Amino acid sequence: MAKDKQFVTEITPQGEDFSRWYIDVIKKADLMDYSPVRGCIVFKPDGFEIWEHIQEEMNRRFKETGHRNAYFPMFIPESFFQKEKDHIEGFNPELPWVTEAGGDQLEERLAIRPTSETMIGHMYSKWIQSYRDLPVLINQWANVVRWEKRTLPFIRTSEFLWQEGHTAHENETEAREETMQMLEIYRDFVEGYLAIPVITGQKTPSERFAGAVDTYSIEAMMKDGRAVQAGTSHYLGTKFAVAFEIQYLSRDNVLEYVHTTSWGTSTRLIGSMIMVHGDDRGLALPPKVAPTQVIMIPIGPPKTRDAVIGRTDELFKELKSAGIRVRVDDRADVTPGWKFNEYEMRGVPVRLELGPRDMENGVCVLVSRISGEKKVIQQENLVEEVQAMLEQVHNEMFERALKFREDHFYSVDTLDEMKASMEEKRGFALAGWCGSEECESKVKEETGATSRNIPFNPAENKQVCICCGKPAKHTVVFAKAY
Repeated sequence: MAKDKQFVTEITPQGEDFSRWYIDVIKKADLMDYSPVRGCIVFKPDGFEIWEHIQEEMNRRFKETGHRNAYFPMFIPESFFQKEKDHIEGFNPELPWVTEAGGDQLEERLAIRPTSETMIGHMYSKWIQSYRDLPVLINQWANVVRWEKRTLPFIRTSEFLWQEGHTAHENETEAREETMQMLEIYRDFVEGYLAIPVITGQKTPSERFAGAVDTYSIEAMMKDGRAVQAGTSHYLGTKFAVAFEIQYLSRDNVLEYVHTTSWGTSTRLIGSMIMVHGDDRGLALPPKVAPTQVIMIPIGPPKTRDAVIGRTDELFKELKSAGIRVRVDDRADVTPGWKFNEYEMRGVPVRLELGPRDMENGVCVLVSRISGEKKVIQQENLVEEVQAMLEQVHNEMFERALKFREDHFYSVDTLDEMKASMEEKRGFALAGWCGSEECESKVKEETGATSRNIPFNPAENKQVCICCGKPAKHTVVFAKAY
């Protein structure tokens, strides 16, 4: 047992140092490693497989709604950014530039893609001529670079992986419907697939995407009470269409500008998932994205080992045939207890134990990573029982995360109340806001919290601005954020 205990103590407790806990867990669980380039990470197989499962499910949802994947260059001419003033001002501090290639100075600097509105806008101006060409519904899976000063693996890195959707429509109504449709797809995916409860709403003007008319977001609460913006959807109006001359001949034979949208999520979802569900034992992975959903551990003395492993392999084939991601750890040089700790730390949702007595009785034992519940089941019902426990684990993860958010969500009416809340507690604050940028800035200066969004369905509608005391135009969620 001493070896088992030592294995667990290599992870810093969340209550002692949450940031240290996070780094310990992602390193110990073998999800990533640091690269020699500042702010960039290497995705190891388990970490990348989580992203692959996210991609698979999102791709399914995107394609169901008529979107198709394409790919655009990562190098963007500087002149493209100059066409949309707000856009370049928003991204300029984070842009890395290529100025030389093949030993020669380039005639025009090339930015390494921070986002693709400009490149895609240029291409859409060539592809769209008539209303018959609309709508254009394209998504891109790509890497982007934003030269961050402070980085944290998965959550904020200089290079990260993401998807970015870019659509063009005949009119504002269709474009806004698209914007809200994609926000709802994000909400449903993050809650239904990653078991993370989110708050949907509209960003304040100071927090919206550079160049957007309106930005909407889903916001998630981490276990340290901080917020992560888990996904955004933007209505861009005709700003980029005008800048890049994306025009079409309308049904009335009039030249019109298209209305565009963009929307995106990134590998930040992986970091969010870890911070929402992990505990002092390590990772706790939602079953739908876990690289291994079930770990099978044969148990027993050497004289029964071959028989137990033989039956384990038979059960393994049953689970695999049912589409369950399952692995067997039949190593003889480490104890079952050590294995239990290891796979709990790696966040495997369900553990299956099989010993010689279980074989005699035609049963096996399932153990939930989340509740610790041990359930003896008949081997003949294995697939159904495992599927039921995987669903139970997902539901319990969502409910636990939702309760944590409810327990750390505070209603405040004055700036002093918010300051006290942010200093003494951790979590989100719901407050009134008059709509002035001055008041929003003052809240940030005095509390360190930023506006996360104006929620669509707040628990209550605030009447007074938290800062100036004037009538509130909006009810806003404020929080410290990653």
